[in-house]
Amino acid sequence: MKNPTTPDARLDALMQWLRSLPAELRLEPDSLAPVSGDASFRRYFRIEGRGGSLVIMDAPPPHEDCGPFVRIARQLAAAGLTVPDIFAHDTARGFLLLSDLGRQTYYEAIQAGLAPQDLQRRYRAALRDLARMQQIACDDLPVYDEARLLDELALFPQWYLQTHLGLAPDAGRQAVLQAAFAVLAQDVARQPRVFVHRDFHSPNLMINEAGTDAPPGIIDFQDAVCGPLSYDIASLVMDARTTWDEPQQLDWAIRYWEAARAAGLPVPADFAEFHRQYEWMGLQRNLRILGVFARLSHRDGKHHYLDHMPRVGAYVRQVAGRYGVFHPLLRMLDQAEQVQATDGYSF
Repeated sequence: MKNPTTPDARLDALMQWLRSLPAELRLEPDSLAPVSGDASFRRYFRIEGRGGSLVIMDAPPPHEDCGPFVRIARQLAAAGLTVPDIFAHDTARGFLLLSDLGRQTYYEAIQAGLAPQDLQRRYRAALRDLARMQQIACDDLPVYDEARLLDELALFPQWYLQTHLGLAPDAGRQAVLQAAFAVLAQDVARQPRVFVHRDFHSPNLMINEAGTDAPPGIIDFQDAVCGPLSYDIASLVMDARTTWDEPQQLDWAIRYWEAARAAGLPVPADFAEFHRQYEWMGLQRNLRILGVFARLSHRDGKHHYLDHMPRVGAYVRQVAGRYGVFHPLLRMLDQAEQVQATDGYSF
Protein backbone atom coordinates (compact mmCIF):
# COMPACT_ATOMS: atom_id res chain seq x y z
CA MET A 1 0.00 0.00 0.00
CA LYS A 2 1.27 3.45 -0.86
CA ASN A 3 2.14 5.89 1.87
CA PRO A 4 -0.68 8.50 1.66
CA THR A 5 1.84 11.36 2.00
CA THR A 6 4.05 10.34 -0.95
CA PRO A 7 3.71 12.43 -4.14
CA ASP A 8 2.26 9.54 -6.19
CA ALA A 9 -0.39 8.72 -3.61
CA ARG A 10 -1.21 12.40 -3.18
CA LEU A 11 -1.60 12.82 -6.92
CA ASP A 12 -3.95 9.82 -7.08
CA ALA A 13 -6.03 11.29 -4.24
CA LEU A 14 -6.04 14.69 -5.93
CA MET A 15 -7.31 13.26 -9.22
CA GLN A 16 -10.04 11.38 -7.35
CA TRP A 17 -11.08 14.61 -5.61
CA LEU A 18 -11.15 16.58 -8.86
CA ARG A 19 -13.45 14.02 -10.47
CA SER A 20 -15.85 14.37 -7.53
CA LEU A 21 -16.30 18.13 -7.96
CA PRO A 22 -19.41 19.66 -9.56
CA ALA A 23 -19.69 19.43 -13.34
CA GLU A 24 -20.33 23.16 -13.64
CA LEU A 25 -16.65 23.75 -12.81
CA ARG A 26 -15.89 22.18 -16.22
CA LEU A 27 -12.56 20.81 -15.02
CA GLU A 28 -10.24 19.06 -17.45
CA PRO A 29 -8.17 16.63 -15.32
CA ASP A 30 -5.94 15.73 -18.27
CA SER A 31 -4.70 19.34 -18.36
CA LEU A 32 -3.25 19.12 -14.84
CA ALA A 33 0.33 20.45 -14.80
CA PRO A 34 2.70 21.27 -11.91
CA VAL A 35 3.37 24.93 -11.19
CA SER A 36 5.82 24.93 -8.31
CA GLY A 37 6.49 23.93 -4.76
CA ASP A 38 7.86 26.10 -1.98
CA ALA A 39 9.85 25.84 1.22
CA SER A 40 7.03 23.86 2.85
CA PHE A 41 5.33 20.61 1.89
CA ARG A 42 2.80 22.45 -0.29
CA ARG A 43 2.65 21.92 -4.05
CA TYR A 44 0.71 23.76 -6.74
CA PHE A 45 -0.82 22.74 -10.06
CA ARG A 46 -2.72 24.43 -12.87
CA ILE A 47 -5.79 22.94 -14.47
CA GLU A 48 -8.17 24.14 -17.18
CA GLY A 49 -11.77 24.73 -16.16
CA ARG A 50 -14.55 27.25 -15.75
CA GLY A 51 -13.54 29.12 -18.87
CA GLY A 52 -9.85 29.41 -18.06
CA SER A 53 -6.94 28.43 -15.87
CA LEU A 54 -7.38 27.48 -12.20
CA VAL A 55 -4.82 26.68 -9.51
CA ILE A 56 -4.81 23.71 -7.14
CA MET A 57 -3.04 23.77 -3.79
CA ASP A 58 -1.95 20.40 -2.43
CA ALA A 59 -1.25 20.80 1.30
CA PRO A 60 -0.75 17.30 2.71
CA PRO A 61 -1.90 16.68 6.28
CA PRO A 62 -0.49 16.39 8.87
CA HIS A 63 2.38 18.55 7.59
CA GLU A 64 0.10 21.36 6.41
CA ASP A 65 -3.28 22.76 7.38
CA CYS A 66 -5.11 24.62 4.63
CA GLY A 67 -7.90 25.73 6.99
CA PRO A 68 -6.12 29.02 7.82
CA PHE A 69 -5.72 29.77 4.10
CA VAL A 70 -9.48 29.51 3.58
CA ARG A 71 -10.29 31.66 6.60
CA ILE A 72 -7.69 34.35 5.93
CA ALA A 73 -8.49 34.52 2.21
CA ARG A 74 -12.05 35.49 3.13
CA GLN A 75 -10.81 38.20 5.50
CA LEU A 76 -8.47 39.68 2.90
CA ALA A 77 -11.13 39.58 0.18
CA ALA A 78 -13.62 41.30 2.48
CA ALA A 79 -11.06 44.11 2.95
CA GLY A 80 -10.90 44.62 -0.83
CA LEU A 81 -7.54 42.95 -1.39
CA THR A 82 -6.83 40.76 -4.43
CA VAL A 83 -6.54 37.16 -3.30
CA PRO A 84 -7.52 33.86 -4.92
CA ASP A 85 -11.21 32.95 -5.01
CA ILE A 86 -11.84 29.53 -3.50
CA PHE A 87 -14.05 27.44 -5.79
CA ALA A 88 -13.77 24.19 -3.82
CA HIS A 89 -11.90 22.88 -0.81
CA ASP A 90 -11.39 19.73 1.19
CA THR A 91 -9.47 20.87 4.23
CA ALA A 92 -9.44 17.36 5.74
CA ARG A 93 -7.50 16.02 2.76
CA GLY A 94 -5.61 19.26 2.07
CA PHE A 95 -6.91 20.22 -1.38
CA LEU A 96 -7.99 23.66 -2.60
CA LEU A 97 -9.23 24.75 -6.03
CA LEU A 98 -8.45 28.44 -6.54
CA SER A 99 -8.73 31.18 -9.12
CA ASP A 100 -5.53 31.89 -11.03
CA LEU A 101 -4.17 35.34 -10.20
CA GLY A 102 -1.63 35.32 -13.02
CA ARG A 103 1.44 33.70 -14.45
CA GLN A 104 4.13 35.96 -13.03
CA THR A 105 5.17 37.06 -9.56
CA TYR A 106 6.87 40.39 -8.91
CA TYR A 107 10.08 38.41 -8.43
CA GLU A 108 9.76 36.70 -11.80
CA ALA A 109 8.91 39.98 -13.51
CA ILE A 110 11.98 41.64 -11.97
CA GLN A 111 14.18 38.76 -13.10
CA ALA A 112 12.70 39.10 -16.59
CA GLY A 113 13.66 42.80 -16.74
CA LEU A 114 10.61 44.71 -15.50
CA ALA A 115 10.99 48.34 -16.60
CA PRO A 116 12.05 50.63 -13.71
CA GLN A 117 9.02 52.91 -14.04
CA ASP A 118 6.66 49.91 -14.04
CA LEU A 119 8.44 48.45 -11.02
CA GLN A 120 7.99 51.66 -9.05
CA ARG A 121 4.29 51.92 -9.86
CA ARG A 122 3.65 48.30 -8.98
CA TYR A 123 5.50 48.60 -5.68
CA ARG A 124 3.57 51.74 -4.78
CA ALA A 125 0.37 49.78 -5.35
CA ALA A 126 1.71 47.04 -3.06
CA LEU A 127 2.54 49.60 -0.37
CA ARG A 128 -1.01 50.95 -0.51
CA ASP A 129 -2.35 47.42 -0.13
CA LEU A 130 -0.02 46.77 2.80
CA ALA A 131 -1.48 49.71 4.71
CA ARG A 132 -4.97 48.45 3.87
CA MET A 133 -4.16 44.90 4.98
CA GLN A 134 -2.81 46.09 8.32
CA GLN A 135 -6.21 47.57 9.17
CA ILE A 136 -7.77 44.10 9.27
CA ALA A 137 -8.56 42.88 12.79
CA CYS A 138 -6.10 40.19 13.88
CA ASP A 139 -7.55 39.11 17.23
CA ASP A 140 -8.19 35.58 15.95
CA LEU A 141 -4.64 35.05 14.65
CA PRO A 142 -1.67 33.55 16.52
CA VAL A 143 0.26 36.19 18.46
CA TYR A 144 3.79 36.92 17.28
CA ASP A 145 5.21 37.66 20.72
CA GLU A 146 8.65 37.87 22.33
CA ALA A 147 8.84 34.14 23.05
CA ARG A 148 8.13 33.27 19.42
CA LEU A 149 10.64 35.82 18.17
CA LEU A 150 13.32 34.27 20.38
CA ASP A 151 12.42 30.74 19.25
CA GLU A 152 12.92 31.82 15.64
CA LEU A 153 16.26 33.45 16.38
CA ALA A 154 17.52 30.14 17.77
CA LEU A 155 17.62 28.86 14.17
CA PHE A 156 20.55 31.16 13.44
CA PRO A 157 23.15 29.61 15.79
CA GLN A 158 21.82 26.08 15.34
CA TRP A 159 21.62 25.88 11.57
CA TYR A 160 23.67 28.78 10.19
CA LEU A 161 26.59 29.06 12.59
CA GLN A 162 26.92 25.47 13.78
CA THR A 163 25.61 23.35 10.86
CA HIS A 164 26.40 25.56 7.88
CA LEU A 165 29.62 27.26 9.02
CA GLY A 166 30.76 24.50 11.36
CA LEU A 167 31.26 26.97 14.21
CA ALA A 168 31.03 25.23 17.56
CA PRO A 169 29.20 27.28 20.20
CA ASP A 170 31.17 28.58 23.15
CA ALA A 171 30.33 30.73 26.15
CA GLY A 172 31.53 33.96 24.53
CA ARG A 173 29.49 33.53 21.37
CA GLN A 174 26.44 32.46 23.29
CA ALA A 175 26.66 35.57 25.47
CA VAL A 176 26.89 37.83 22.38
CA LEU A 177 23.94 36.11 20.74
CA GLN A 178 21.77 36.14 23.84
CA ALA A 179 22.38 39.85 24.39
CA ALA A 180 21.59 40.77 20.78
CA PHE A 181 18.56 38.48 20.64
CA ALA A 182 17.13 39.91 23.86
CA VAL A 183 17.44 43.48 22.58
CA LEU A 184 15.77 42.57 19.29
CA ALA A 185 12.93 40.51 20.71
CA GLN A 186 12.09 42.99 23.44
CA ASP A 187 12.14 45.97 21.09
CA VAL A 188 10.05 44.29 18.40
CA ALA A 189 7.55 42.92 20.93
CA ARG A 190 6.86 46.48 22.11
CA GLN A 191 5.57 47.54 18.70
CA PRO A 192 1.81 47.84 18.13
CA ARG A 193 0.34 44.60 16.81
CA VAL A 194 -1.43 44.44 13.48
CA PHE A 195 -2.27 41.86 10.81
CA VAL A 196 1.07 40.49 9.58
CA HIS A 197 1.34 38.51 6.33
CA ARG A 198 4.87 37.32 7.30
CA ASP A 199 6.19 36.97 3.75
CA PHE A 200 5.01 40.15 2.04
CA HIS A 201 7.72 40.26 -0.61
CA SER A 202 8.29 39.82 -4.33
CA PRO A 203 7.67 36.03 -4.62
CA ASN A 204 4.23 36.39 -3.02
CA LEU A 205 2.95 39.36 -5.03
CA MET A 206 1.43 38.56 -8.41
CA ILE A 207 1.57 40.85 -11.44
CA ASN A 208 -1.92 42.21 -12.12
CA GLU A 209 -2.48 42.36 -15.87
CA ALA A 210 -5.04 45.14 -15.39
CA GLY A 211 -2.20 47.69 -15.37
CA THR A 212 0.92 48.88 -13.59
CA ASP A 213 -1.11 50.82 -11.02
CA ALA A 214 -3.38 47.85 -10.30
CA PRO A 215 -3.08 46.19 -6.90
CA PRO A 216 -1.02 42.99 -6.80
CA GLY A 217 -2.46 39.57 -6.29
CA ILE A 218 -1.47 38.45 -2.79
CA ILE A 219 -0.65 34.80 -2.11
CA ASP A 220 0.94 32.60 0.57
CA PHE A 221 -0.79 34.35 3.46
CA GLN A 222 -1.80 31.23 5.40
CA ASP A 223 0.84 31.82 8.10
CA ALA A 224 -0.46 35.30 8.99
CA VAL A 225 -0.10 36.38 12.61
CA CYS A 226 -0.97 39.27 14.89
CA GLY A 227 2.40 40.88 15.25
CA PRO A 228 4.78 43.85 14.96
CA LEU A 229 3.68 46.76 12.79
CA SER A 230 7.02 46.98 10.97
CA TYR A 231 7.33 43.29 10.04
CA ASP A 232 5.82 43.33 6.55
CA ILE A 233 7.51 46.52 5.37
CA ALA A 234 10.84 45.06 6.53
CA SER A 235 10.02 41.94 4.48
CA LEU A 236 9.31 44.03 1.41
CA VAL A 237 12.26 46.40 1.45
CA MET A 238 14.79 43.80 2.66
CA ASP A 239 13.58 41.13 0.27
CA ALA A 240 15.40 37.82 0.66
CA ARG A 241 15.03 37.12 -3.08
CA THR A 242 15.70 40.57 -4.57
CA THR A 243 18.45 43.01 -3.60
CA TRP A 244 17.35 46.57 -2.89
CA ASP A 245 19.91 49.24 -2.05
CA GLU A 246 19.38 51.57 0.88
CA PRO A 247 18.02 54.55 -1.11
CA GLN A 248 15.33 52.28 -2.55
CA GLN A 249 14.57 50.80 0.85
CA LEU A 250 14.13 54.29 2.28
CA ASP A 251 11.96 55.50 -0.60
CA TRP A 252 9.48 52.67 -0.20
CA ALA A 253 9.58 52.81 3.60
CA ILE A 254 8.76 56.53 3.56
CA ARG A 255 5.90 55.99 1.12
CA TYR A 256 4.53 53.20 3.32
CA TRP A 257 4.92 55.34 6.47
CA GLU A 258 2.95 58.15 4.83
CA ALA A 259 0.20 55.75 3.72
CA ALA A 260 0.07 54.18 7.17
CA ARG A 261 -0.25 57.57 8.88
CA ALA A 262 -3.03 58.55 6.49
CA ALA A 263 -4.82 55.29 7.33
CA GLY A 264 -4.55 55.94 11.06
CA LEU A 265 -2.15 53.07 11.73
CA PRO A 266 -0.02 53.48 14.89
CA VAL A 267 3.31 54.19 13.23
CA PRO A 268 5.72 56.54 15.08
CA ALA A 269 5.24 60.23 14.31
CA ASP A 270 8.99 60.53 13.70
CA PHE A 271 10.15 58.65 10.60
CA ALA A 272 13.65 58.30 12.07
CA GLU A 273 12.24 56.17 14.87
CA PHE A 274 10.18 54.14 12.42
CA HIS A 275 13.30 53.60 10.31
CA ARG A 276 15.11 52.20 13.34
CA GLN A 277 12.13 49.99 14.19
CA TYR A 278 11.85 48.35 10.80
CA GLU A 279 15.61 47.94 10.49
CA TRP A 280 15.74 46.11 13.82
CA MET A 281 12.74 44.08 12.73
CA GLY A 282 14.59 43.29 9.50
CA LEU A 283 17.64 42.18 11.48
CA GLN A 284 15.55 39.70 13.46
CA ARG A 285 13.89 38.41 10.31
CA ASN A 286 17.10 38.05 8.34
CA LEU A 287 19.00 36.27 11.11
CA ARG A 288 16.11 33.81 11.20
CA ILE A 289 16.16 33.47 7.41
CA LEU A 290 19.86 32.59 7.42
CA GLY A 291 18.99 29.75 9.78
CA VAL A 292 15.98 28.69 7.71
CA PHE A 293 17.91 28.68 4.42
CA ALA A 294 20.72 26.65 6.02
CA ARG A 295 18.17 24.15 7.34
CA LEU A 296 16.46 23.88 3.95
CA SER A 297 19.81 23.04 2.39
CA HIS A 298 21.35 20.72 4.99
CA ARG A 299 18.21 18.96 6.20
CA ASP A 300 15.91 19.05 3.19
CA GLY A 301 18.35 19.07 0.28
CA LYS A 302 16.96 22.32 -1.15
CA HIS A 303 20.38 23.76 -1.89
CA HIS A 304 19.19 26.58 -4.17
CA TYR A 305 18.30 28.57 -1.04
CA LEU A 306 22.03 29.00 -0.44
CA ASP A 307 22.12 31.28 -3.49
CA HIS A 308 20.20 33.91 -1.51
CA MET A 309 22.38 33.82 1.61
CA PRO A 310 24.84 36.56 0.52
CA ARG A 311 21.94 38.97 0.01
CA VAL A 312 20.39 38.16 3.37
CA GLY A 313 23.78 38.41 5.05
CA ALA A 314 24.29 41.84 3.51
CA TYR A 315 21.01 43.03 5.03
CA VAL A 316 22.16 41.70 8.41
CA ARG A 317 25.44 43.60 8.11
CA GLN A 318 23.67 46.76 6.98
CA VAL A 319 21.75 46.95 10.25
CA ALA A 320 24.28 45.42 12.65
CA GLY A 321 26.93 47.82 11.37
CA ARG A 322 24.74 50.88 11.86
CA TYR A 323 23.81 50.44 15.54
CA GLY A 324 26.43 50.15 18.26
CA VAL A 325 24.38 47.70 20.31
CA PHE A 326 24.85 45.10 17.56
CA HIS A 327 28.57 45.63 16.92
CA PRO A 328 29.54 42.59 19.07
CA LEU A 329 27.18 40.51 16.91
CA LEU A 330 28.82 41.88 13.77
CA ARG A 331 32.33 41.14 15.07
CA MET A 332 31.29 37.58 15.90
CA LEU A 333 29.80 37.21 12.42
CA ASP A 334 33.00 38.59 10.86
CA GLN A 335 35.01 35.96 12.70
CA ALA A 336 32.59 33.17 11.80
CA GLU A 337 32.57 34.09 8.11
CA GLN A 338 36.24 35.13 8.09
CA VAL A 339 35.39 38.63 6.89
CA GLN A 340 37.75 41.53 7.50
CA ALA A 341 36.02 44.27 9.47
CA THR A 342 35.65 47.72 7.88
CA ASP A 343 35.03 51.11 9.40
CA GLY A 344 31.61 52.69 9.07
CA TYR A 345 29.09 54.98 10.69
CA SER A 346 26.96 53.82 13.60
CA PHE A 347 24.39 55.14 16.01
